[in-house]
Amino acid sequence: MGPFPTEEQLDADMINAGKQTVTAITGASIFSSAESFAMIRGGHVDLTVLGAFEVDVDGNIASWMIPGKLIKGMGGAMDLVAGADNIIVTMTHASKKGASKLLPKCTLPLTGAGCIHKVVTDLAYVEINDGKFWLKERAPGVSVDEIVAKTAGEMVVPETVVEMGF
Repeated sequence: MGPFPTEEQLDADMINAGKQTVTAITGASIFSSAESFAMIRGGHVDLTVLGAFEVDVDGNIASWMIPGKLIKGMGGAMDLVAGADNIIVTMTHASKKGASKLLPKCTLPLTGAGCIHKVVTDLAYVEINDGKFWLKERAPGVSVDEIVAKTAGEMVVPETVVEMGF
């Protein structure tokens, strides 16, 4: 995908999953939403990366709405969590106000239940098993204490937590 289009480049039929108009660069692949959903619903997606508002210790994900806020729709998130074999959630560890987004139980409407096993945040990489978050790696310069303090759900911390390598 290229940069956002100028007025001259605007093509209302070329949009991303967030319904924003986009441009294409050499090597881009474009297909209709019908083809996209056929791939997802047909079981042809092995891996997907999704954003989320909340994830909990049971592997539930809330990623499509905050009550009282304007939403563009769920998009394909519900289909992806139901059909993909491997789902990785990427999100900030805490809200702008500092509230944890890794919770004992999601408070927002769910997109999927029990389908999340891997979460990458701005602070850490965690896996979800046995009703707990398991700390696997920490972001460069981030302490284990900060990660634990910003995680509301139960977290298992191994004796040694390696720093993510980039």
